[in-house]
Amino acid sequence: MLLSRLSPETTMKVKKWGYLIFLLPLILPFAAYIHAHQTGWHTFFAFFPLIVVYGVIPILDLLIGKDPVNPTEAEVQPLSEERFYRWLTLSCLPLFAICLFASAYFFIQWDALTLIGQIGFIMSVGVVGGVLAINVGHELIHKNTTLEQRVGGILLSLVTYGGFKIEHVYGHHVHVSTPLDASSSRYNESLYAFLPKAYVRNFLNAWKLQKTRLARKGLSLWSRQNELIWYYAFSGLVAIIMGGCFEIWGSEFWLGVLFFFAQSFIAFTLLEIVNYIEHYGLHRRQDSHGKYERVTPEHSWNSNYFLTNMFLFQLQRHSDHHAYANRRYQVLRHYEHSPQLPFGYATMVMIALIPPLWKAIMNPRVDAYYQSETLQNLSTG
Repeated sequence: MLLSRLSPETTMKVKKWGYLIFLLPLILPFAAYIHAHQTGWHTFFAFFPLIVVYGVIPILDLLIGKDPVNPTEAEVQPLSEERFYRWLTLSCLPLFAICLFASAYFFIQWDALTLIGQIGFIMSVGVVGGVLAINVGHELIHKNTTLEQRVGGILLSLVTYGGFKIEHVYGHHVHVSTPLDASSSRYNESLYAFLPKAYVRNFLNAWKLQKTRLARKGLSLWSRQNELIWYYAFSGLVAIIMGGCFEIWGSEFWLGVLFFFAQSFIAFTLLEIVNYIEHYGLHRRQDSHGKYERVTPEHSWNSNYFLTNMFLFQLQRHSDHHAYANRRYQVLRHYEHSPQLPFGYATMVMIALIPPLWKAIMNPRVDAYYQSETLQNLSTG
């Protein structure tokens, strides 16, 4: 593939500046609005961000190929400390907020948009939120600095998913690939069976976890130190502000509130679809005392396609993320021995939407992975 022809040093430089592709989803709603009015193809361009993310990027993924470089031990520390990478993720908060309200303005001013086009544009804005607010928020809530954690929580609140900050860190990462985790999909479970449980259980579990954590400090669930209250209150405030903006721009208040929550629903649904993909059919073994083995890179599906890795701040190197949750995105590693997805996340999301196709592609991979594990255990036993 293309990158295999470059030296490791050159590839590392390409990767460093390649992360700037995070700016692409920010400009897609602007591009959609402008080109729709230039061409008159209003419905088509309402779906334009979706077409780019789920049509163009998968094709480019296959053409560019996989990332051939892992950071060496000597490179990990200096790369982790380089501020360039940190400021990229922190910048997503003001940039996404601007994008969200600008998109709402375009939505109001877009008189030629049909109902189908309106739905398409809201879905497009939701995908931008999934890529930036949730994906970047996920990266930040795992970090040790107060600034990054708070920015991560606010980003999640911009898509009404503040509970993810608690449930993901203290629930999902503890119980991943076990029946106790609502974000780990089971073998042969369809996406449409998985999603309702994920929505409800993850929301409720965030509050249960927070109640337990506060109780250890002798505090009530309704204490000011319950950050869930603040994050959901912030989501409500943004919804009200959005409604007010809609009134100022000549529409109705309730439509602004609906717009905010609709794009939020698309964004956090995309998150849960990705959760479905990342752990499908994988499990952690229990010992004779019922204790689960520790999390390793074998308990997450991995994907190493270069372009989507840049686009998602290396979220696809998910095996390493679960083994070393605090590791910064720029130093996440690829493990060839981890279970491997056949395509990048964008392609896998589209496949997951069609359960028979998903099972036809993924069930044999799960079977083969555990067949290989069994054979290896027998040969070493």
